[in-house]
Amino acid sequence: MTVVDRVLHNGNIVTLDSRQPRVSALAITSGRIVAYGTDDEILPLAGAGTIRENLGGRFVIPGLIDAHIHWKLTAHALHQVDVFEVPNKSIALQRVAERAAVTAPDEWITGWGWTQDFWPDRAFPTAADLDTVAPHNPVLLTAKSGHAAWANSAALRRAGISADTADPDGGQLMRDAAGEPTGILLENASGLVYSTIPILTPEEIADQMAVAQKLALASGMTGFHDFDGPDCLIALQILRERGELALRAVKNINKDWLPAALTTGLRGGFGDDWIRIGGLKIFADGALGPRTAYMIDPYEGEPENYGICVVDKEEMMELVSQGSAAGLPATIHAIGDRAVHDVLDVYEAVRKEEAARGEPTSARRHRIEHVQIIHPDDAHRLAELDIIASMQPIHATSDYQMADRYWGKRSNLSYNIRVQLDQGVKIALGSDSPVEPFEPLKGIFAAVTRRRPDGSPGVDGWYPESRLTMDEALRGFTIGPAYAAGMENRQGKLAPGFLADLVILDRDLYKAPSDEILDTEVLGTMVDGLWRFGGV
Repeated sequence: MTVVDRVLHNGNIVTLDSRQPRVSALAITSGRIVAYGTDDEILPLAGAGTIRENLGGRFVIPGLIDAHIHWKLTAHALHQVDVFEVPNKSIALQRVAERAAVTAPDEWITGWGWTQDFWPDRAFPTAADLDTVAPHNPVLLTAKSGHAAWANSAALRRAGISADTADPDGGQLMRDAAGEPTGILLENASGLVYSTIPILTPEEIADQMAVAQKLALASGMTGFHDFDGPDCLIALQILRERGELALRAVKNINKDWLPAALTTGLRGGFGDDWIRIGGLKIFADGALGPRTAYMIDPYEGEPENYGICVVDKEEMMELVSQGSAAGLPATIHAIGDRAVHDVLDVYEAVRKEEAARGEPTSARRHRIEHVQIIHPDDAHRLAELDIIASMQPIHATSDYQMADRYWGKRSNLSYNIRVQLDQGVKIALGSDSPVEPFEPLKGIFAAVTRRRPDGSPGVDGWYPESRLTMDEALRGFTIGPAYAAGMENRQGKLAPGFLADLVILDRDLYKAPSDEILDTEVLGTMVDGLWRFGGV
């Protein structure tokens, strides 16, 4: 008989397993669930050395997985100037001034999270604004979307940016009437300044991740899918070498490193249950905030603006085809409806190549990241092509005013997880942190209410027909990401053979009013059979 390490009993446990949707007890051995059922069935499995823990009737769910996060950036943002969603430019400048007062001259000041659409005049800020509060330091503040940056004059000089600097491919320097850069850098143009900022060592990144990991575990997160660069992978390995890694990571590969992946023969799924390779990450376009999402029709009130194509369809086709042939699925950022359309065209062509090789669609679990707006003519195509919709419900509530302003009536098919679910599309939900907070319960609240925490835009939410049920939202943060990672046979449920990753909450989410979701307290987070936060 298997020696049972731990028994959790007297619980209200949602398994997400159709064979036994709710149980009261779990038996855990070597980080895996070996049995589930009633207390009478499971308690007799305990031996002399078994840890017995009485859940006291508390509500338990599978561990929550963030299917789209920038983990290195999230960890780093905790150490930067906090300008996240500040309501006006003056507050952002005040916080930069406070950091400048304690920073040596010529040292970099960086920050994260501003968006001009939250400000009264909705105007982009300028380098001159930052110059007034930090004249002796180069400053770079990344926009909330991650698709724009705000630099001061010192930062522009460090990067050698002037009126003579050409826009890079897939990027744009905003300029004044005289052609001088204003300090706002869109899409790839941000890289001109980022490249001049001293980089952190892998050990320093790992230290920052250790801080972020504590917060993630306290929020009920047990795993994530990352979209940052190779330095994130290095730091994750360092955390593991230290014995400190407590979150399961799926690491995607950005397109600049595809040649290295192909040369080394990396395939999707390589690794283990702690760190494994996901797929090839490509940016098709920008974002709504800076109006760089690539659109079929122009933005409302901006008849000349169709957004920015970051990687064109021809290059995307070559990359996805190469990756697929080498065993790497693709995971493509597409926010505007033109970008989504082009990505679907690429996937349609690559699916034909895969079929010719005799490969089922499940062998290459291609994804579209965000799918923030889709044209009605394309709404059915993810289902037809068996493409995973990796979406972030909190974007809908955060962005709804911008969507209504710049997309108008098209917004009925924006941030619309429901339209994909109803067609049988597999969904994987996440946060896009640090663009939004990574706490999964905030994403679940947004999914089931389509409202912000303050109740706006009203009791029924924004496009209420797009709301999810609690069960759908929970599966989107558990079973969906597990499937996207090729781990659906051992992650995302609480059932025999599955990883012992679970969360204890202070209330039953299926029975509590939706308004109470944000008040829900995480009492314990278990990963691999060990309490990593709290406990019984």
